[in-house]
Amino acid sequence: METIFISFFKKISTYTLIIFTSVSTLFSQEDITITELKDHISFLASEENMGRFPGTKANKQVIKYIKKEFKSSGLQKMKGGFFQDFKAKIRVKKGEESMPPVKTWNVVGMIQGNDPRLKNEYIVLGAHYDHLGMGGPSSKAPDTVAIHHGADDNASGTAALMEIAEKLSHNNTSLKRSIIFVAFGAEEQGLLGSKHFAQNPPIPAEQIKLMINMDMVGRLNNQNHIYMGGAGTFPGGVELMKNNAPDLGLTPIVHAGSVGGSDHVSFYRQQISVIGLHTGGHPQYHRPEDTVEKINFEGHQKVCEYIYSAILKIAGSDMPLTFIDQG
Repeated sequence: METIFISFFKKISTYTLIIFTSVSTLFSQEDITITELKDHISFLASEENMGRFPGTKANKQVIKYIKKEFKSSGLQKMKGGFFQDFKAKIRVKKGEESMPPVKTWNVVGMIQGNDPRLKNEYIVLGAHYDHLGMGGPSSKAPDTVAIHHGADDNASGTAALMEIAEKLSHNNTSLKRSIIFVAFGAEEQGLLGSKHFAQNPPIPAEQIKLMINMDMVGRLNNQNHIYMGGAGTFPGGVELMKNNAPDLGLTPIVHAGSVGGSDHVSFYRQQISVIGLHTGGHPQYHRPEDTVEKINFEGHQKVCEYIYSAILKIAGSDMPLTFIDQG
């Protein structure tokens, strides 16, 4: 009899532990955590992934990782699935023989909005996952053959993308508009992934009302500056981004124009409103020394919360989203 009771209570304890663990996991997934941001960047910027160069085995490992995260967060696949493939022409140093184009991918997922009308309007949140591999013509250490880890550029943006997607998925009842999440490939080869997506979207292009891009968002400085350009490309954008999430203690540096040179440019060229966000340059940009140890994870978390808050305000309202050319 004693053996039976011990066995019974062991089973009850095991079931209780399983339930507790499941509940704890559920609640932890709802938050943007430093632990998860660090885990994502540590994987993306690892020695194993060798700078996430297009056309490599590491490139395939990374897109599978992002897809897995998208699926576990409950994102829906779009027309064509989670992967959008395209060919990327690789940059070479002056005088070197050109290389044949390589196959690479964008990773795409979606949360559908809840308003009968506004769910057909889409906000795109994006970041590029690729970097420079072992160096090459875009390296700031041109004579060095070494892994360019790209922890800030742009593992920080990709980690933010996955964490914000996870939190928005858990709060999707607040969304009127739909949101598309895209991890772009081959940005470092000339914005190729975003160009391909903007010209071949899985929905009619006119339904994309705003593109928000995160490129180098992991090195918040002591002044807590979060920089952004393009906020004047839609009505009320500058005011919204200046006044967004004051409790986070950030200092938004907001430009109406200054669209800049990252993936949001591909959408601006298609007359789609954009915001491009970053936390500023640093001496490790495009060098092997851009490593995970230099990420300001507390600042990175704040930046993610700031972007999450802005998306919630835009996608959760019926504020007009019309394109305004900034010249």
